[in-house]
Amino acid sequence: MGRIKEAIVLAGGLGTRLRPAVPELPKCLAPVGGRPFIGYVTDYFRREGIEKFIFALGYKSSYFDDFFRTAFPDGGYDISLEEQPLGTGGAIRQACGLATEKTVLILNGDTFFRVGLAALSDFHDNRQADCSLCLKPMQDFDRFGVVELGEGGRVDRFREKQYYRAGLINGGVYALDREAFLAEEWPEVFSFEKDYLEGGASAAGLTGGGSGSEGSTGPAAGRRLFGLVQRNYFIDIGIPEDYRRVQEEFNELL
Repeated sequence: MGRIKEAIVLAGGLGTRLRPAVPELPKCLAPVGGRPFIGYVTDYFRREGIEKFIFALGYKSSYFDDFFRTAFPDGGYDISLEEQPLGTGGAIRQACGLATEKTVLILNGDTFFRVGLAALSDFHDNRQADCSLCLKPMQDFDRFGVVELGEGGRVDRFREKQYYRAGLINGGVYALDREAFLAEEWPEVFSFEKDYLEGGASAAGLTGGGSGSEGSTGPAAGRRLFGLVQRNYFIDIGIPEDYRRVQEEFNELL
């Protein structure tokens, strides 16, 4: 079973919620410990075995030039540039055209999740999954929805954002079967989270009300989605509160 060697990094978002704290920069370039946050993400997954990074860029893409010169002086990366916003799904689909491996890792540039890549690779292969989600256990939260798992880690249900005393959240790190994903027909602009993940669950009659594409048929109904629980460090800097917190915790990123 092969290890995952390529990663697509979603780094084209507008970052509107973080602008009060970081008004000028794309959010994944927000400085932490004197360097762009996204650098900790790529450093970690490079150590885990990723050999090629594909950056899905859009908003203020030229701001990444200095980061690339510093973090990738010898190459090892490619750029998938959106001419117009494509949503997370459209961005991933476009970037998949630059990948060559059957399985690709999907990362969010504003999220650090210390996922064990070897464990994710084995989990994904053993279940012959179309997509394996890395899930983080959390307590007392209302910022995230919850993912419920069934037998063997199969994704049973996505629950909406609301207050939860405890639950598994989608950590924004995925092992994706690139070939199966590209074989499906998609609109030019779509959401990976809503249309691919939640839409796949709702097609099987599993998603809670208001999510995905209930009643859809076709490839989504047979989509094999699994969740791997990882209890390691996780932070999403998309809001000022967590951006401030990571400044105090940045040793966790090293």
